Amino acid sequence: MKYKVRSVVNVAAAMMCLTLPVLAQAGDTLAKIRKTQTLVIGIRETPPFSYTDENKQPLGYSVELCQKVAEAIKKELKMPTMKVQYFPVDSTTRFSALLEDKIDLECGSTTNNADRRKRVAFTIPHFFSSVRALVKADSGIKTWSQLRNHTVVTTKSTTTVKLLNDKNDTISLNIKLVEGNSDQESFKMVEEGKADAFPMDDVLLYSLRAESKSPASFVIMGEPLSIEPYSIMMRKDDPAFKKVVDTEMLRMIHEGEIYRIYDKWFTKPIPPKNINMNMSMGFLLRDSLRFPTDQVAD
Repeated sequence: MKYKVRSVVNVAAAMMCLTLPVLAQAGDTLAKIRKTQTLVIGIRETPPFSYTDENKQPLGYSVELCQKVAEAIKKELKMPTMKVQYFPVDSTTRFSALLEDKIDLECGSTTNNADRRKRVAFTIPHFFSSVRALVKADSGIKTWSQLRNHTVVTTKSTTTVKLLNDKNDTISLNIKLVEGNSDQESFKMVEEGKADAFPMDDVLLYSLRAESKSPASFVIMGEPLSIEPYSIMMRKDDPAFKKVVDTEMLRMIHEGEIYRIYDKWFTKPIPPKNINMNMSMGFLLRDSLRFPTDQVAD
């Protein structure tokens, strides 16, 4: 009997030895990059964080930060010829693309919160926004309570969906909630009168309004529903890769480079339409950069 028990234990130990390297390899992004000679960055159309110009070249605040991270990865791996590829994602596919190894980093306007940290990892936040609502200037809507019995649109698979459902339940707004496939589609529904309001992160609403044909036709209203910290997203349980990303973010913060990159995208005219967001760095981001951490409050 003792022999049999030892045999079972030995077999189990052997199986663990066989399994552990596979699991370690599955979470080793640096090894994947060494093998493919390529870092794949996921981007979605959320200007000024990430978008493409008329030549389909990626650009934006988050994209530039990720390009700095890519340079750090090149140095870490001693691979000066490492290629960087960009993979288009949307509000839904950004998560599956990461978990299915289609991308290695997601660089846009993704909120870092506790629920998402159960599935993915984030680095230090590079922006803080608040959820408000875009409405037509002549709608007369100035508060959340005035949305009662109205049609409201937001973008699917975003944190705003749950916030709206919670708000609806709390003060019995009886809103009809519809979901757009992208921020641009959600904005268009308000523009065309198919929805009365578009709640979303305020910085994205200001950007969409600035790029519209008639910016003065829209206003952003309402008390903030939440604070949304944006972070670069990566796969979970990959400490070696995360360390490279976090170290580069810390370098940019401590050397002041992130402030210059921020000013470039939020206080100066940006391509392709030379729109100026005129958004100086908010106190939440400025204070957070004094004590940078990836563990943000929810």
